[in-house]
Amino acid sequence: MSTVSLNVINAQTLINQGFQGSSTNPSGLRLNRRGRLARTLLVLSLAVVLASVFGLKAGAGTPDHVGAPTSFIQVTVAPGDTLWSLATRMADGGDVRSLVDEIASVNSLATAEVQAGQKLRIPLR
Repeated sequence: MSTVSLNVINAQTLINQGFQGSSTNPSGLRLNRRGRLARTLLVLSLAVVLASVFGLKAGAGTPDHVGAPTSFIQVTVAPGDTLWSLATRMADGGDVRSLVDEIASVNSLATAEVQAGQKLRIPLR
């Protein structure tokens, strides 16, 4: 013979029953304020370490050394002078095109046009 038992429960007991058995902390330990602060600082310190590692990787292609210092002379452009004519005089048989590029980059020139009386820095080779 089998017995059947019926429990009479109200609706509030059914609602609360689902929350009593499910715990997000199965060990039963609770962190106090100091423990939560320590956990937060640990997570933040790990985040800072990871950010610095990725920051170092981002700059991996940049050179660590600075190029050798270059000497310059300052020339005042005469009427009729061009970057090409100035570079030809200063190249001493070297590559004139690269010297024109260097003069333009050193003096932050957007175009190859120069004006009479303009002062230009020319790198010495």
